[in-house]
Amino acid sequence: MTISRLFIANRGEIAVRIIRAGKAMGIHTIQAYSEGDTEMLAVKLADEAVCVGPAPSRESYLDIKNVVAAAKATNADAVHPGYGFLSESPEFARALEKAGITYVGPSADTIERMGDKVAARQAAEAAGVPVVPGSKGRIATVDQAAKIAGDIGYPVMIKAAAGGGGRGIRIADTEEQLRKLAPQAQAEAEAAFGDGGLYLERSIQAPRHIEVQILGDGTNAIHCYERECSLQRRRQKVWEEAGAVCLDNETREQLCASAVALAKSVNYRGAGTLEYLYDEARNAFYFIEMNTRIQVEHPISEMITGVDLVQEMIRVCDGEPLRLTQADIKPNGHAIEVRINAEDPLMQFLPFPGKVGAMTEPKGEGIRFDHFLYEGYQIPPFYDSLLGKLIAHGTDRADAIAKLRKALNDLRLDGLKTTVPLHKALADDASVQKGAFHTQWLEPWLEAGNLTAATTGGAS
Repeated sequence: MTISRLFIANRGEIAVRIIRAGKAMGIHTIQAYSEGDTEMLAVKLADEAVCVGPAPSRESYLDIKNVVAAAKATNADAVHPGYGFLSESPEFARALEKAGITYVGPSADTIERMGDKVAARQAAEAAGVPVVPGSKGRIATVDQAAKIAGDIGYPVMIKAAAGGGGRGIRIADTEEQLRKLAPQAQAEAEAAFGDGGLYLERSIQAPRHIEVQILGDGTNAIHCYERECSLQRRRQKVWEEAGAVCLDNETREQLCASAVALAKSVNYRGAGTLEYLYDEARNAFYFIEMNTRIQVEHPISEMITGVDLVQEMIRVCDGEPLRLTQADIKPNGHAIEVRINAEDPLMQFLPFPGKVGAMTEPKGEGIRFDHFLYEGYQIPPFYDSLLGKLIAHGTDRADAIAKLRKALNDLRLDGLKTTVPLHKALADDASVQKGAFHTQWLEPWLEAGNLTAATTGGAS
């Protein structure tokens, strides 16, 4: 192995996760941090740490020049970008390549191609992967959008060609709405991503959100089965599962095979995720986008397959061929991950960057808590509210939910308001227990007062 000094260009729980993977491989770890993160757990755990700028992320974690300079100054062989920040920046990957430093991820060309949703859709179609009916490329004018929408049928989803996180998305039920909403979507996309490009897709009503975890070495690729991420609030994932109980085995095999075919067709290197909408009524799945990085929810795929995805992506990006074949990947049981955010779910999810008081981590077989917390740690107000991920792995879905419920009860984070009450209420909900939900299920559930009722013991 040629990577001996690994620079972590991220923060929070994913930085801790990468440090632990690096240490397990005998790699010297170097943690980047901002002036707002001097007391971060990753700084304490890494073999070395270096400041990359002031607290605002645009002046530190998002500053390519600063990050590359810090990696060079610490003689890093490789940089792992984690998720978010620069993890899907082709400019960052190219800057590292120019500096002679290995990027732990796909090539800049692959990031660029698959990060543009229009180009990714075209790549999927070329690989024979089903896509949602929509525009064949970027839309130049509202008149063009109206014509395409008339052809594919309303309702349609107006989407930003670049970026993600639900930004720039509008749904139009009529041509009148389309003509009003398209300029709004364009303006939001331009402001968020510096790219006002749009494309159209038919809006699938009440879909399930299914994604496939893949690993590639630039030539070969395999999958680590699928995850379901349908429980979402404002298009942000809240609760994730591996696998997806709504799929039969034949559909699952077709879905995962399509992901591998697409990964191979773009010479994918590293860990990545292909996201799909699943139309349960039609038993049909459609590719929507690819995330060219490790995902927040990767632990549940690790739990059901026994594969350390972070270690494997370091190996393949170091030039090693895949050590695993598809036959080596055997799914075992069911896993659920819930995101523990520093937010008050009973106060419209108001951010709560407090100080960690007494803390108790849940223990037990099949329980994992990925986080960056310690007693006395002051949560900085500058960044994402994710504190950690609580993962439960059981023999089947009912067992996983039971273990999750116990782990949520055992978790103690004094001094903070967190999303734990939401997850307890979801674990007790009859529809969630039956797996009867979709991407538009959670928000009406919240608006109906179910969380308040579950927390206070009253009727909604």
